[in-house]
Amino acid sequence: MKLLTTLTITSALIMTGCSSTGSQNYGMSEKNDNPMVGGAPMYESRNIIENAVNSKDHTTLVAAVKAAGLVDTLQGDGPFTVFAPTNAAFDKLPSGAVANLLKPENKAALQKVLTCHVVGTKALSGAITTMIDDDMGAHPVPTLGGCTLTATYKGDTIMLADENGRMATVTIADVKQSNGVIHVIDTVLLPKQ
Repeated sequence: MKLLTTLTITSALIMTGCSSTGSQNYGMSEKNDNPMVGGAPMYESRNIIENAVNSKDHTTLVAAVKAAGLVDTLQGDGPFTVFAPTNAAFDKLPSGAVANLLKPENKAALQKVLTCHVVGTKALSGAITTMIDDDMGAHPVPTLGGCTLTATYKGDTIMLADENGRMATVTIADVKQSNGVIHVIDTVLLPKQ
């Protein structure tokens, strides 16, 4: 149940940011030094939701953010750092977990899961690795959901462990947004069970 709650929250956060605007064509003049995510350009001039809704790899997350009622939050001023699980990350969860989290009666659990993927600051990968070094190889990352993740790195790859020992790897870092930054991850992080 805790897993479902964590998943629900994470999805809700992402969905909140994505649902109100949907895909929009802002034109080719927008600044875009970001990597592509889910086959779509990510624009620094757009907020987390405006970008996330265009990623084909984050449809589950966007749906969860919407179901959790977190779209307005993630479209807010921030700054936010969002560790954004891909659809494949959600697929690693036990069968039926995502569907269960998306049920209206599990909204609070979904919010918890999603907000355990959100930090109330803009933390680019360089700053994260510096904090890891300053903390002798492992940096605690308090999230808006009340979870504490542990950040480590090896080479150029940042990893995050949740309080249950689940490990996520950042697969795409530093996707800058108007209200923060997204780091794409390959595993859903869950609240302590």
